[in-house]
Amino acid sequence: MFPSRRKTAQLPWEDGRATAVNLMTCEEDKHGHRSRLIPSGLPRKCSVFHLFVACLLLGFLSLLWLQLSCSGDVARAARGQGQETPGPSRACPPEPPPEHWEEDESWGPHRLAVLVPFRERFEELLVFVPHMHRFLSRKKIQHHIYVLNQVDHFSLGALHRFNRAALINAGFLESSNSTDYIAMHDVDLLPLNEELDYGFPETGPFHVASPELHPLYHYKTYVGGILLLSKQHYQLCNGMSNRFWGWGREDDEFYRRIKGAGLQLFRPSGITTGYKTFRHLHDPAWRKRDQKRIAAQKQEQFRVDREGGLSTVKYRVDSRTALSVGGAPCTVLNIMLDCDKAATPWCTFS
Repeated sequence: MFPSRRKTAQLPWEDGRATAVNLMTCEEDKHGHRSRLIPSGLPRKCSVFHLFVACLLLGFLSLLWLQLSCSGDVARAARGQGQETPGPSRACPPEPPPEHWEEDESWGPHRLAVLVPFRERFEELLVFVPHMHRFLSRKKIQHHIYVLNQVDHFSLGALHRFNRAALINAGFLESSNSTDYIAMHDVDLLPLNEELDYGFPETGPFHVASPELHPLYHYKTYVGGILLLSKQHYQLCNGMSNRFWGWGREDDEFYRRIKGAGLQLFRPSGITTGYKTFRHLHDPAWRKRDQKRIAAQKQEQFRVDREGGLSTVKYRVDSRTALSVGGAPCTVLNIMLDCDKAATPWCTFS
């Protein structure tokens, strides 16, 4: 992983002058009989015990390297020296939370539903679920991850476009009654700073991925990426508008809903990691965003939807599957969204 930091391991008995190629050589007595095998290039005093100890040492060092690699300690050390660490980080086995959260008071009384709108981004999901489960478990936050998978289907020969807001509305309604607040969470945004607060947002919506910290979006009214709300406050806003098919703008409309509901928006303070607070997994070179604006959609995207939302979302859950991704539990909901082409003719690709 870090070729510039690697160097060949030298065993304790090597003097740097051995050039033997054969792995083993034989000693012969004066009559030509072979008596015993010894490693080529090693002093004759080297015993099997020494070899055994050396193997144990090498095995321990290998396990230590693997653990540091997956935990991110090596990556953080490399970044601290100005080195880049190519490729996605490896997922370590997650630290399981207690079997019964309610019996451990240190985990707190609230439970978070992580709602992840999703479609065909499997590489990101394989990193996201274990990372978030470990991150929230270390913070002792009761949680469950819901992957809201929009099922592809054709309507009159046209493919339905992605609708992040409608998926979140559906996920809200399908999430367990044992959860009392939600995280609207992008699958390609991973929190790195342990100081980020994912606790219960009692006083108002809490925008974790604030403009001062998000690696890409820095305008003041931005509330996308990661937003925490109590279920009561989400219902007060009537959820999100279902009219936003394609990528973008649903967050901007939801900001106006928050203000219209009289809620105060909160953001992190005291975070000093700036734009390195999160890791952004999205690669625009090979995963294009659907940014088309069709017909009246250009004008509609700036209008507040005062009628639709959580109370009007139409969908069907095709299946509900409990999965373990890298040892981290989650529930995948295959959701088929309904589109009223009379109201939103831009919901499909012809």
